[in-house]
Amino acid sequence: MLEKEIEKKVCDYAKSKGFLAYKFVSPGHAFVPDRLLITPAGEAFFIEFKREGLKATSGQEREHVRFRNQNVKVFVIDNVLDGMEVIDRMDTR
Repeated sequence: MLEKEIEKKVCDYAKSKGFLAYKFVSPGHAFVPDRLLITPAGEAFFIEFKREGLKATSGQEREHVRFRNQNVKVFVIDNVLDGMEVIDRMDTR
């Protein structure tokens, strides 16, 4: 499955559960995660989507580490089921 298909299905699932799902772009900063999601309880986190079987690039991983060092959650998702599990886990209502 293509990255954009995984991203759409996971974001549609998140929205159906009341999450906000924003395409995240940060001009001047390469390697930022694809999506910023906000739970109904107000917790924000990021998801980097990849094609099935692919991992984050070294530049993406460096940026993810920077976020995690600031106590920001970043998930790398390469399939719909794992993405749905992240959404369910982050839904703390």
